[in-house]
Amino acid sequence: MKRILILGASGFIGGALYKELCPYFDTYGTYHTGKIYSNNKHFFHFDMENDDLLDVLTKVRPNIIISTLRGNFEAQIDTHLDLVDYCRASNSKLIFLSSANVFDAFSNYPSYEYDKTLSMSTYGKFKIKIETALMQLPEKNYVIGRVPMVFGSSSPRLKELKYFLDKNDAYEVFPDLVMNVTNADKLSQQIHYIINRNRKGIYHLGSSDLIHHDEFIKEMIETLGYQKPLLKNVYTSNFDRFLAVLPKDNKLPKHLIFSHFDIIDELKGTKS
Repeated sequence: MKRILILGASGFIGGALYKELCPYFDTYGTYHTGKIYSNNKHFFHFDMENDDLLDVLTKVRPNIIISTLRGNFEAQIDTHLDLVDYCRASNSKLIFLSSANVFDAFSNYPSYEYDKTLSMSTYGKFKIKIETALMQLPEKNYVIGRVPMVFGSSSPRLKELKYFLDKNDAYEVFPDLVMNVTNADKLSQQIHYIINRNRKGIYHLGSSDLIHHDEFIKEMIETLGYQKPLLKNVYTSNFDRFLAVLPKDNKLPKHLIFSHFDIIDELKGTKS
């Protein structure tokens, strides 16, 4: 049976992955804060700035490690370099959740799996550093899953949007930003498939269609049942600017392909 360790399993995406994978695999997770995990024998405390990850790896001995870590960039880079060494020595697989931001210097078109990465943002550059480290492994030992903006019923982005709407504060939208989207459930199902089928390499894990940021936010607000929201248009370019990751080489089966309408539909039970 595959033994899986999810780094950051107490977070939003890590928690969704744990819930999805736990019934099917011998699944473990790390948490940084939260007493609710302290008595759970499948959860291990890990503070990447102070703890040695090797202690957790030695206890769990995972075949597959999924990284959904957040926090200090330098500490994350050091942790992932240790993970690359571990995977090389143990022949384990590392699944790293990266971001569409690795392409944020290219704004004229959507990006595909094997396009060159280039970023102008600190966040994008940091993700590229970790991707580059993973690519030193044999391809069978890593999966890079590039993820667009994550929405969904319990997502931090939705909570932020509702906070602004409830306070009747202006929420910033970007009318010139063209993107695709996902939610934690869709992403978890895709990762489950990648593990089951022993897939390798780079995957783009977002909706099959593109939409402008402001249009998507307006559709969300309408679905949530808010009337007359305050929106602040922020223009960063005179032209459409793409931040979207689409698959070309590593496609997933039809039942795992979805549109932004599926992400909107999932919100229907969370009306204000």
